[in-house]
Amino acid sequence: MIKTLTKIKQKNRSLCKKKKICPADAETGRPHATHRQEQSDAAGPAGSRTGLILTFRRPVSLKGRLKTKNARKNKEQKMAVRLTEKSPSELLSIDGVQVYVGQAGVKKADRDDLTLIVLNSQNTVGAVFTQNRFCAAPVYIAKSHLFDEDGVRALVINTGNANAGTGAQGRADAVEVCEAAARQVGCKPSQILPFSTGVILEPLPVQKIIGALPNVKPVHWSDAARAIMTTDTVSKAASREGKVGEKHTVRATGIAKGSGMIHPNMATMLAFIATDAKVSQPVLQLLTQEIADATFNTITVDGDTSTNDSFVIMATGKCGQMEIDNTADPRYGQLKELLGSIALELAQAIVRDGEGAGKFITIRVERAADREEARKVAYAVARSPLVKTAFSAGDPNLGRLLATIGYAGIADLDVDRIRMWLGDVLVAEHGGRAESYTEEQGQAVMDEDEITVRIDLQRGKAEATVYTCDLTHEYISINADYRS
Repeated sequence: MIKTLTKIKQKNRSLCKKKKICPADAETGRPHATHRQEQSDAAGPAGSRTGLILTFRRPVSLKGRLKTKNARKNKEQKMAVRLTEKSPSELLSIDGVQVYVGQAGVKKADRDDLTLIVLNSQNTVGAVFTQNRFCAAPVYIAKSHLFDEDGVRALVINTGNANAGTGAQGRADAVEVCEAAARQVGCKPSQILPFSTGVILEPLPVQKIIGALPNVKPVHWSDAARAIMTTDTVSKAASREGKVGEKHTVRATGIAKGSGMIHPNMATMLAFIATDAKVSQPVLQLLTQEIADATFNTITVDGDTSTNDSFVIMATGKCGQMEIDNTADPRYGQLKELLGSIALELAQAIVRDGEGAGKFITIRVERAADREEARKVAYAVARSPLVKTAFSAGDPNLGRLLATIGYAGIADLDVDRIRMWLGDVLVAEHGGRAESYTEEQGQAVMDEDEITVRIDLQRGKAEATVYTCDLTHEYISINADYRS
C-alpha cells in the first residue's frame, strides 16, 4: 500500500512538472492531493508530521468545471494582451462633436449603457456595416438614414441588447428610439443613426432607452468608450493630430468595442471616429470603406461575423480647410493615413482584448499571386482552432500551420517553395522542417505573448496581414455564461 501511494505521488508530481501546472489547480483552484499533503506537512506544528492525507473527490463534470471557472472569473479577470485604457488627457476633443452617456439599465443596472453623439449641422458622415444577411434592426435603419438629404445630426448607441433577430417590431423599436433622440437633439428622426450591441433574439427594451435619453450627461470620449463595452475588459480609444495639406492641422478621435464574435466582413464590433477635417460625403464614404478594408476587415477572434457590426467616420469640417472632394487631392491620402492609423489601433485593440485571449498573433503572408490569395492563406491560419489552441498552450506544434496553408484553397500551390517563420526563426522550407530549426527555438517564440507568423509563398508580389489571438478555456467560459 505504501509503495502504491508513493508511486501515485511520484506520478502526480511528474505530471504537474510536465504541465507546469497542477491539473487539479486548473479545474478547481485548489492544490492537488499530493500538494495538499506537502502543504499540510509544512503547516503542521514545529517538529511534527501529520502523515499522509488522502482526499478522494468525485469526478467534476464539464458543467461543474465551467461553473467553477465562472465563479473564479470575477475574482481573476484575464486582462487584454498589452492593452491599457487611455486616460482623458490622451484623447482629443473634436470641434463640432458633443458626447453624452446615460444609464438605461438595458441589461444591468447602475452602469453607463447609453451613448449619444451629437454633431454640428455642417458635417458629413460615412459608414459601413455588417454583411451578415441577418443584420440587426438598427443596422437596417441606419443604412436607410445614412444618405438622407438632410444629413446626420446624431448617433444613439445602446449596449446590452443587439435588437437583432427581432423582425418588424425590432425595426419599429429602432425608429422609435430615433424619434426620441431627434426630439432631444432638435432634428428629424431620419437624421439619427441608431446602433445596438448585446444579446441577439431579445426584444429591445425601448422604453428604458427612451426614458434614459433626457438624463444623459456630457462626458469625455473615455467615458463613451467605456459605455459601449459589452464583454470587453478594456475600453478602446485612440487620437491623432497631423498636417493635412500645407496649412491645416487635423484632429481625430475614435472609440470602439469588440471582444468576441469578431470576423469580417466586418469584424460583434462597433467603431466610431470623429475628425474636424472637411470632406464631401461621397469621398468620405469611399474613405470609410477603404479604411475598413485595411483595418477592421483584417482581424478575427473566433470566425463569427456579427449581425450588428458598424464603422462610422464623422467629419465636422471645423479645421478651417477647403473641402476634400476627390480622391486625387493629395490631402485625401494624408487624411486616409491619419484616420487609418486610428482605425488600425482600434482594430488591433479588439484582438488584444479577444474573449479569453492570452496572446496577440500576427499572420503575414508574402509574395502571393494576388491579394485575395494572400488573405485566403492568412485567414486559414488565423481561423484554425487547432492552431489557436496550440498558441494558447505554447506548444510549437507547427505542422498545424502547414496543414492550414495546404487547405487554404490554392489549387496549384507548390508546397516545396513555401518558407515559414515563427518570429525570426525559420521553421519550414523545401516542403518540410528547416534543417536549422530546433524545438527550443520554437518554444522560445511560443512562450511570448506577441507572436508573428510569416509565410512566403514565392508566387508573386502581393501580401496581406491578418491579426488574431489564441483560443483559450476562458473563451468557452465567457460565452457559456454570456446571458447571465
